[in-house]
Order: sequence, then C-alpha cells, then structure tokens
Amino acid sequence: MYKNIVVGIDGSHTSTLALQEAIKMAKELSARLRLVHVVDMFPFTTADTGLIDDALLEEILFKAGQTIVNEARAEAEKAGLKVETALPQNLNQHIGMVIVEEATRWGADLVVVGTHGRRGLQHMMLGSVAETVARTATHPVLLVPSRR
Repeated sequence: MYKNIVVGIDGSHTSTLALQEAIKMAKELSARLRLVHVVDMFPFTTADTGLIDDALLEEILFKAGQTIVNEARAEAEKAGLKVETALPQNLNQHIGMVIVEEATRWGADLVVVGTHGRRGLQHMMLGSVAETVARTATHPVLLVPSRR
C-alpha cells in the first residue's frame, strides 16, 4: 500500500499527533518515513526592519527547525524506524505548498499532517497548512485532528 510516507512537523502538539500516526502506519506497512520541517523565512522577506540581521535570523530559524526534526527523528527511531529528514527553506510560498513539493520530489505516496481545526478569523489570519496540503497534493493526504 503506502511505502513512502512524508509527515509535516512543526513542533506543535498537533504535529506530534500526526507524527505518532505516521510512525504507526510506517511500522505496520514497512514504509519509509520522511520528516519535513519547513524553515519559514517568508514572513520576514517582505520588509527589512533592521532589527535583526537576515543571516542571524536564518540561523536561528534553521537551528529551531533542526531541534524539532531531531526530536521527531528520535521518536521514530525509538519505534524502530529508519528515518529521513528535510528542512526546506521557504522564501515565497505557503508552507503547505513547500510540503507538497518536498513530498513529490521525494516520491511520497502519502502525506500526513496535523490539523488544528481553526475557524473564522483565526483561520483567515493564520491560514491552514493542512488545508493547503489537502487541496494541492496529487497523492493521498491523511489529516490528523488535534483531538481537543
């Protein structure tokens, strides 16, 4: 069935639930697992505030992403899986599009992402990574709810 599973992670509780579901599936299906955390520079590329050096900001965001990936990798390896990771940098797209592009490039046949279930103004302001992935992916997508 599914042999190449990509899971989008961001360090949130919801992404941890998505990771746990992806780990279960990968174990049951003997699938490969790839963890994707997008280093999102997009919010910072529109204006130079002069408050922080761009290279320093990039380094801070990359290190934070690497920590998220390392923690997720440890959880998957503890479950006995071999794991690949990706930390693509985003300069001009929605994070969901970057995840879909990474999944396509890697040859994924399933993408797993968590969904926060935001509505109204919060959804409009923050957007939805899960919604973008579900709308634009050309392969199956598993949405894992936050289970509030």
